[in-house]
Amino acid sequence: MAKSWVNYAERIGSDLHLELSAPGSRRAALIRALREAVRSGRLAPGTRLPPYRSLAVDLGVARNTVADAYAELVAEGWLTARQGSGTRVAERTEPLRTAVSAPRRTSAPRKAPPPPKAPPRARGPRHDLRQGTPDASAFPRAAWLASYRRALHRAPNEVFGPGDPAGRPELRAALAEYLARARGVRTEPERIVVCSGFAHALRLLFGGGGPAGQAGQILRGPLAVEAYGLPFHRELLAAAGVRTVPLPLDEHGARVDRLGRERAVLLTPAHQFPTGGPLHAERRAAVVDWARARGGVVLEDDYDGEFRYDRKPVGALQSLDPERVILIGSVSKSLSPAVRLGWMVLPERYVGDVLAAKGEREGWASIPDQLALADLIASGAYDRHVRRMRQRYRGRRDRLVAALAEHAPHIQAGGVAAGLHAVLRLPPGTERSAVKAAVWQGVALDGLAEFRHPDTDMPARDGLVVGYATPSEHAYGAALEALCGALPPGEA
Repeated sequence: MAKSWVNYAERIGSDLHLELSAPGSRRAALIRALREAVRSGRLAPGTRLPPYRSLAVDLGVARNTVADAYAELVAEGWLTARQGSGTRVAERTEPLRTAVSAPRRTSAPRKAPPPPKAPPRARGPRHDLRQGTPDASAFPRAAWLASYRRALHRAPNEVFGPGDPAGRPELRAALAEYLARARGVRTEPERIVVCSGFAHALRLLFGGGGPAGQAGQILRGPLAVEAYGLPFHRELLAAAGVRTVPLPLDEHGARVDRLGRERAVLLTPAHQFPTGGPLHAERRAAVVDWARARGGVVLEDDYDGEFRYDRKPVGALQSLDPERVILIGSVSKSLSPAVRLGWMVLPERYVGDVLAAKGEREGWASIPDQLALADLIASGAYDRHVRRMRQRYRGRRDRLVAALAEHAPHIQAGGVAAGLHAVLRLPPGTERSAVKAAVWQGVALDGLAEFRHPDTDMPARDGLVVGYATPSEHAYGAALEALCGALPPGEA
């Protein structure tokens, strides 16, 4: 078989691959190739074919040969042709047969068997109250598009070559200014390394994070973690061979006085995940003193520091000692988890090792996206979006608290001074039944037990982790109603 690539980029912008068999005329071979491409489903209904003049030039045949082939396939029903719309594959529900290839019928036609029924689709939850994601419908599309256009218009040609593993200087400069202003971070652009999010940062720090899969570790375990936290992070660390040691929690945050011979500690000091509440000021100072005395390091997961509602924002722990704290942040809560951009604010001694772990070229974070985010921050659009979403999420938090007060006054919501989720405290022994009841009500959410470290000696708490940011505005009221219907009743 002779293979021919048909290029019609001038008019259509894509290529069409046809296999022309040798026997017979070129017209017959072209008809067979097009018919087989349609019959097999490779050319889907509605696909536009190249103009016959372009196809004839690329195949090296006469225009009339291609025109005749198109005309015959239109007559057979394989193709359609309309003025101004070109030649397209015909819409159809069953494979077509030509008069030439149809078998001669000598008896009454048989009834075609009914098409097989598609397997039933699993019904998803009607209401999504899982934590961890912002309202997807609120993504600032217009502002992002404007920033993308400005960034690409100003971008030097080098942007479209191999990327610097540290990240674009425009974004690192914008982040240094923003983090200093909004989070109290003390840093310079040279100490910021762009990554694709918190999980990527952990992989880089604890091994196997670079494009070539380097296995070297910048940090080593054991690593102290909070007794309640994301199981995904614990699994990621375990896969890297890092043992995690749980720290108990109380109303003031992690019990950092229980730190011992660990080499590092991972904390969510601005808003403990998922139980809520900031790390107490005395404990913030104490954990930095521990790191200095031990020669250790504090990993600060600043996952939703911008969203504080009832008090002044809690500044980043990193500001207490930039040489002992690694701050990690991303836009997964403020913009969208689909924008795979994050950052590490590093002590000077770790910058070179992290860049070596990433490799010689940027293999993770899109360079045009970096430029767009830099423009979004520098133009003030990022701040405006965060302020707008802070107001929206505070309103949702208030609606949740009001719904509980009206329909389930015996259930208290904790951790509501900040963030995108709340923890509903349940009577002992009721969490599992409440999660099942939520499923029956069509509500997706997580029980607090999902986040408990398996090795902690801290007493278990019953609760539901409710993400009030996830639903769209029009769906939130119904989601609250269904949630209240799943909560255990109070005592008579």
